[in-house]
Amino acid sequence: MRVEVVNTGTELLLGKVVNTHAGYFGQELFKLGLRIQRQTTIPDGDEIRTVLAEAFPRTDVILITGGLGPTSDDITREVVAEMLGRELHLDQAILDEINDLFRRRGYKMNRSNDRQAMVPEGAFVLDNPNGTAPGLYLPASEADSSPHLFLLPGPPRELKPMFSELVYPKLAEMRQVELSSSVWRNFRIYGVGESSLAADLEPRFASIENLELGYCARLGEVDLRLIGLEASVEAASRIVRIEYREDIIGESEDPIEQVVLDLLLQRGEVVSTAESCTGGQIVSTLTNVSGSSAILHQGYVTYSNEAKTEILGVPADLIEKHGAVSEEVVRAMAEGCLRVSGADHAIAVSGVAGPTGGTEEKPVGTVYIGIAGKGFETYAKRHFTPADRISFKLRVTRLALDLLRRRLCGFVLEK
Repeated sequence: MRVEVVNTGTELLLGKVVNTHAGYFGQELFKLGLRIQRQTTIPDGDEIRTVLAEAFPRTDVILITGGLGPTSDDITREVVAEMLGRELHLDQAILDEINDLFRRRGYKMNRSNDRQAMVPEGAFVLDNPNGTAPGLYLPASEADSSPHLFLLPGPPRELKPMFSELVYPKLAEMRQVELSSSVWRNFRIYGVGESSLAADLEPRFASIENLELGYCARLGEVDLRLIGLEASVEAASRIVRIEYREDIIGESEDPIEQVVLDLLLQRGEVVSTAESCTGGQIVSTLTNVSGSSAILHQGYVTYSNEAKTEILGVPADLIEKHGAVSEEVVRAMAEGCLRVSGADHAIAVSGVAGPTGGTEEKPVGTVYIGIAGKGFETYAKRHFTPADRISFKLRVTRLALDLLRRRLCGFVLEK
């Protein structure tokens, strides 16, 4: 199934608004084993006519965002109706909802909003409880030589709920028909580069028939997608499980924080954190998951040397001798965090996020991570993850959580 995205909005091309739709659609479509074949961003107005005329013959599904508002440059529905030869008719139910929304918010109804209640013949209305512009779905038509068209509002707070609740299920249904007897499986793998993964696995998969591969790389991790006949997917899965046993976060799309939470819940244990260079991002990431209160005990941001000493009990002379960014200090941070918090496990990090502060001995990107636990030998080791400051913090957060995951799974942490 070939999918294209058309984003309308002059503000997107002027750089006034960051276009996040492609990233969102890409991640959601990946769950269905789909990838965006092409994305086009165009200004408001008549340019949409040219873009759609070019796209119709080469694609199966077009997701169109924006251009459904009440102003004169919002012409998506009108252009689509014209290209398909469909009459527009006023949907009284939509108009009543718009009027009711205006009354509840204390706004004066503007007759230009009536345009948002116009629906092309044969279109299905996609409700929008978060705004005035409903979405529209026009099924593919051989008579019009048109693909499936989804007309969606531009604002993310309106688009995302509509896509996840109404569009995604429809695409899943269409994809299932396309795949018929095929199945798909997703492996989330940490600490292995996309190219290394492909170079290692693809020669081994060469003899497996009816197998499609897909990759999606993120900071520090890769999603490996296997699609095909059930026997083919299972044969490939066995290879992945053997080769990357310790690196597989899960056979799902759950983020690492969800996996860590589930492992701690199974063990009935809690974790605390002592963070320097990540500034609280590890504990913040854990709290992104519902139910984290059951496994998260304490979070300390000990950014200064004084805080490391006063809160965690790290000896001042140890910091003076080895520096705050050192194996000795991060070990003491982890063990101090475990002791003062009373948790079952403790994560500690100290590093150089940059872009300033690096030295020849400890360049920007250097980080020491400590993992302490009741009944475990403390792990403390230097890692090097050069990146911009924000990416560095994210990489370190995921790396630290993955180290805890490996320990909880019974794997030995390399020294």
